[in-house]
Amino acid sequence: MTSLDEARSLLREFPVVDGHNDLPYALREQVRYDLDARDIAAHQNAHLHTDIPRLREGGVGAQYWSVYVRSDLPGAVPATLEQIDCVRQLIARYPADLRAALTAADMEAARAEGRIASLMGAEGGHSIDNSLGTLRGLYELGVRYMTLTHNDNNDWADSATDEPNVGGLSAFGREVVREMNRLGMLVDLSHVAATTMRAALDTTAAPVIFSHSSARAVCDHPRNIPDDVLERLPGNGGMAMVTFVPKFVLQAAVDWTAAADDNMRAHGFHHLDTTEDAMKVHRAFEETNPRPVATTATVADHLDHMREAAGIDHLGIGGDYDGTAFTPDGLNDVSGYPNLVAELLDRGWSRSDLAKLTWQNAVRVLGAAEDVARGLQATRGPSHATISDLDG
Repeated sequence: MTSLDEARSLLREFPVVDGHNDLPYALREQVRYDLDARDIAAHQNAHLHTDIPRLREGGVGAQYWSVYVRSDLPGAVPATLEQIDCVRQLIARYPADLRAALTAADMEAARAEGRIASLMGAEGGHSIDNSLGTLRGLYELGVRYMTLTHNDNNDWADSATDEPNVGGLSAFGREVVREMNRLGMLVDLSHVAATTMRAALDTTAAPVIFSHSSARAVCDHPRNIPDDVLERLPGNGGMAMVTFVPKFVLQAAVDWTAAADDNMRAHGFHHLDTTEDAMKVHRAFEETNPRPVATTATVADHLDHMREAAGIDHLGIGGDYDGTAFTPDGLNDVSGYPNLVAELLDRGWSRSDLAKLTWQNAVRVLGAAEDVARGLQATRGPSHATISDLDG
């Protein structure tokens, strides 16, 4: 049996829980949620990283669908609700393949049924518009994690890719974390500044996640996790889900990406735009400026380091498919996860290690957040604090 055969066998028993996929936003940008125009029951290779045939080929058993809106656009709350509506439509449209999941038990039930557990994560605290009531509303609609920031600061938390503003988390930011704990919503620390990571770990009573981040010691990008933070995950019980985005995993890609982003802006596009017109600009730039290429081994290097720093019980996978213009060779789309598992098998990772990486850690962490929430709900009710109350 080859390593790839062994990887596929393992994924049939312990499929991938992927922490972050931007398919809903890609559907918004490409076809304004016209699911007939992007029927993911069929291959959508020309347009998307994600469809049901490739999810099946990749051994995906659970997916956190990102319900993301850009932080520089007005109307974040209704736009987030549209993203949630998109996920709900997908689940309703493909019931033989997708199953709504709100709990760790739901994830296990989906696995037993051979369906893909579909969870939601809100990417960026701007999606609650400084309102704990809105946070609770998102939870009631099925959102099970919130990334505290996206690429820009919000009023109460500092982003990794913005100038420091509140020194990590403000008093209201810490209250957001506490209310997320009370609800059972996972605190996601991807995208946030290292100061925000540490402040959240100091505040939280429940495990945190990094839904799509890699190791800063391997690739020095502010979107990645410093070792001192990785080393705190065993004490917290949380997990870091390695991402595949080349500009976060390959050092040579960092400078190239900065130049490519400048080129996008010079042509009137947002640097994260992956529509067809935007990708034409990207491809033209790449023809004259060859792109440094990450590989499956590049991602495995991060996982090797993250295992040393945090331990095998605190790792997962968050590819960021359909949220990035480029992907590593061998991890071109959601069908590629077996290639990563095979690479790790060749590096000596055991079957039990890989079962934790792909499935068990993510299920355990969500279940632990649920346990914390039950305890907190027995001792206190919803917080009605406002940002003006706490931050002045």
